[in-house]
Amino acid sequence: MKVVVTGIGLVSALGGSLEDSWQTLLAGQSGIKLHQPFPELEPLPLGLIGQQPVGLKSLTHQVVASAVQDAGLVTPLADCAVVIGSSRSHQASWEILAREIENERIGEEKWKNSPLCQFSKEEWLDTLPHMSAIAAARQIGASGIVLAPMAACATGIWALAQAALLVQSGQCQRAIAGAVEAPITPLSLVGFQQMGALAKTGAYPFDLHREGLVLGEGAAVFVLESADLAKQRQAKIYGEILGFGLTNDAYHTNSPEPDGKSAIAAIKQSLERSCRTLRDIDYIHAHGTATQLNDRMESMVIQRLFPQRVAVSSTKGATGHTLGASGALGVAFSLMALKHQILPPCVGLRQPAFDLDLVKVASKSKIGRVLCLSFGFGGQNAAIALAR
Repeated sequence: MKVVVTGIGLVSALGGSLEDSWQTLLAGQSGIKLHQPFPELEPLPLGLIGQQPVGLKSLTHQVVASAVQDAGLVTPLADCAVVIGSSRSHQASWEILAREIENERIGEEKWKNSPLCQFSKEEWLDTLPHMSAIAAARQIGASGIVLAPMAACATGIWALAQAALLVQSGQCQRAIAGAVEAPITPLSLVGFQQMGALAKTGAYPFDLHREGLVLGEGAAVFVLESADLAKQRQAKIYGEILGFGLTNDAYHTNSPEPDGKSAIAAIKQSLERSCRTLRDIDYIHAHGTATQLNDRMESMVIQRLFPQRVAVSSTKGATGHTLGASGALGVAFSLMALKHQILPPCVGLRQPAFDLDLVKVASKSKIGRVLCLSFGFGGQNAAIALAR
């Protein structure tokens, strides 16, 4: 059974909608700016949606509503599956709560009178890791399957893969799927900084002078439907999900397997399930975090598998690294590339460090099939193939 995408909701540092983000990306502009959202931490380049860190609840509500509207659907959608993941979930809320509790404990009487003492069960439950998916189900009136995958930076593609399987297997004819991420918190920034992974000036994927990743906020949610259902209701179609590959390195907490064996296996799986070959791919949306290790490993994998030099770009130089949502954003930009027949640029790239066909400026091209890649901490590898 063919699975197609009929609606997309997207918010990023580039803009508040899919179209705004796409146009800003094509112009070669970046949403990354120097910010200091937490006075105790030094200013850093960040991909903020606004001037201050966004709330996960409002972000999820916005992209789900946009996707449903874009697909021309009307709620309630009782028989719609929901598969929405996040790698950080409500971590920001937990950090705020922990800090407030610690502050209140300074004085026992003050603590007894604190509103935190009356912190309700409902408020606490709303911050559990799967609650963004549950909230989305309530929002659209969906009473079917709800899944909330967490697979580090591969979460977005994992969510789409799970949703596509639900449709292909006939468990549902329609699913809302994607990932949401609001990762700008003191703990996340300090953690990545301690690893030496954060850039000091900006994100420069595949560049000789790349400094590391830049954290960004963002979300992308899709309406997936069986091709028959989409045709029956005469829905517009962005593209088809051909197949996917999901593997794990079983190697290290934060370093990719040096030979890229599991990453290669994920790409090959996605193409085998798509009944396509390596030569059928016209464009690769790379993970491209601008870290030393990822870009080196990913370049080696692409060079080994695609000697015919397929077009490659990463959009993280424009959006920042949205962690669990990054693969979902990549799929959205890949579908727009298919729709408009335009290769999106690798924003931030000045001096290529690798022998790849890197897209420096947006350009018209004949694009029939696209491969989107994600590689997450813990060795999570995901690849998904898309077609016009």
